[in-house]
Amino acid sequence: MAIVVNLDVMMAKRKIRSKELAAQLGITQANLSILKTGKARAIRFSTLNALCELLDCQPGDLLEFQPKE
Repeated sequence: MAIVVNLDVMMAKRKIRSKELAAQLGITQANLSILKTGKARAIRFSTLNALCELLDCQPGDLLEFQPKE
């Protein structure tokens, strides 16, 4: 897929663990893992908004477009 998820990078920069972030977001660790690995087919704007608030970042810090060559 051409969209790359950099959630793990932002989590490392903010020094927050998956378990803690999942709890604050109100989602399961399994769903957070799906987001982190880029296997998610969609993300709700409410989840993206909460991620940006909790990690103090912009959506572009979490999602990146990399065109296929």
